[in-house]
Amino acid sequence: MEFDIFGRTALLVGGQAMERISRARIIIFGVGGVGSWTAECLVRTGVRDLTIVDSDRVSATNVNRQMPATSFTIGEIKTEAARKRLLEINPDADIKSIPLFYDENTARDIDLTQYDYIVDAIDSLKDKALLILNATASGKKFFSSMGAALKIDPGKVRTAEFWDVKGCPLARALRQRFKKERRFPARKFRCVYSDELLANKGESGEVPDRYKASVNGSLCHITAIFGMTIAGMIIKDIVDNI
Repeated sequence: MEFDIFGRTALLVGGQAMERISRARIIIFGVGGVGSWTAECLVRTGVRDLTIVDSDRVSATNVNRQMPATSFTIGEIKTEAARKRLLEINPDADIKSIPLFYDENTARDIDLTQYDYIVDAIDSLKDKALLILNATASGKKFFSSMGAALKIDPGKVRTAEFWDVKGCPLARALRQRFKKERRFPARKFRCVYSDELLANKGESGEVPDRYKASVNGSLCHITAIFGMTIAGMIIKDIVDNI
């Protein structure tokens, strides 16, 4: 069964890389439009030890772009819906669901040092900044998603070191916050981003919650590319460091 699932991956990267991939311990914060696709790509590639963190429940507005969101999962806890999906891909995987909102009150509940890779797919500016500070201080490998909303051109998605990201309002706001508070990431880290910035053409009936300053339009092909790109950076790092 395992060969049938991962045979094409092993054919490309080899047995030693597959062993490293299967043993990698990875945690993803945010299982929405970006993080959910990171999780699916990693599990389809052979990652067995995956922890997913998100306090939200699936809503109807998630269906257009988030892996665990379907008409049948509306109302379910996102991490649980995603876990079910991931175990359908590989029943032998160890998928840990943590329905928790990562902030200054809960950060101490998760020991980042026990993971090999940490993924940031958080929306909230304050809590994203906190995760960046804690993750870079942990000494573990860390990748972050910048803003994926208000974009339509897949050709504009790219990666860069955080301080070199250009044209992304979220990255700009994070850098301003770090400078204002005089607290900075402990080391450099790579991000996926796009410098495209469109305006909403329609009107939303959604009311921004306490985690989001506004509601912006977003598309599955962009958020999925962001998520798959982060997964790709992790897999490439594993393969390159055999």
